[in-house]
Amino acid sequence: MDYSIYDAIHAGFGKLVFVIRKDFEEDFRRIVLSKYEGHIPCELVFQSLDALPEGFTCPAERTKPWGTNHALMMGESVINEPFAVINCDDFYDRDAFQVMGKWLSELPEGSTGKYSMVGFRVGNTLSDSGTVSRGVCENDANHHLTSVVERTKIQRFDGVVKYLGDNDEWVSIPDNTPVSMNFWGFTPDYFAYSKEFFKTFLSDPKNMENLKSEFFIPLMVDELIHKGKATCEVLDTTSKWFGVTYPEDRPGVVAKFQKLADDGVYPEKMF
Repeated sequence: MDYSIYDAIHAGFGKLVFVIRKDFEEDFRRIVLSKYEGHIPCELVFQSLDALPEGFTCPAERTKPWGTNHALMMGESVINEPFAVINCDDFYDRDAFQVMGKWLSELPEGSTGKYSMVGFRVGNTLSDSGTVSRGVCENDANHHLTSVVERTKIQRFDGVVKYLGDNDEWVSIPDNTPVSMNFWGFTPDYFAYSKEFFKTFLSDPKNMENLKSEFFIPLMVDELIHKGKATCEVLDTTSKWFGVTYPEDRPGVVAKFQKLADDGVYPEKMF
């Protein structure tokens, strides 16, 4: 997370909003927020199971959070400007933040319905230890997102990236095929759309009965795209994502972080 925050600050972002559980607040303020004091303003908002629209009640047996878009919605009270959304436990690399920061900063004032997503090149997001799951994107001629299809098994074979298709056959795709790593850019009007569609999501009996159902960001974006209410530009980046998908990945990831420090890309102590 420190790497992402360091890169965000240097890309021009001016505020951090963390979405956490309320019962984690005291420890989070002491252990995490205290590091960033004096570097960038921070806000805390809280995701809870009972943060639902009027007329809806969380099933008593449910313990799983309502998903990434529900978490995003918790920020409405403290976000009044164009903003980006990331996973705190992913390493996105500096170029991704610069690309997103530039795009957001160039939006005309008062823009609505114009969103974006950093499209990582699939070849830059793989594990040497096995398959990975990625949202494979399709764009139109204007680089606007038309679909995201979750492919749960993607791997490189003999230098070629392939995913396991619906018919259990391996399908080749180019290295530069964009995939979603959950790095999104929105304007505040996104909150109103989210609140409205969340009611539709909760009104579906399947989503209330399934105690693991989740209101994901791609689900919301797909809804807006296909109803013609928004566009989502896919931003190309040279960034190389890496993370620990398998235990065997850990030594390599540690070595990559150390090399970034050795090369002076990041200081040994960022905060």
